[in-house]
Amino acid sequence: MKKRYTEEQIIKAIKRHEAGVKVDEICRDLGISAGTFYNWRSKYAGLEVNDAKRLKALESENHKLKRILADKLLEVEAMKDVLSKKW
Repeated sequence: MKKRYTEEQIIKAIKRHEAGVKVDEICRDLGISAGTFYNWRSKYAGLEVNDAKRLKALESENHKLKRILADKLLEVEAMKDVLSKKW
């Protein structure tokens, strides 16, 4: 799924809200729902653009590490099955 908005655009929208622009107006301008805006705000509020990029990089690295861990756990289970069988 390709994201429609960059972190920079999302943070700009949140900053507009903090400056006093109503959520309905921001949502109308961007073509998003209020729920989407509030999800963005809960994730990106208080972040600057470089912080958001760093967060994205960390999430990506975390995903890779979880996948590696899952692969290794599968290998361990397979080895246990092989070693537990009688020859």
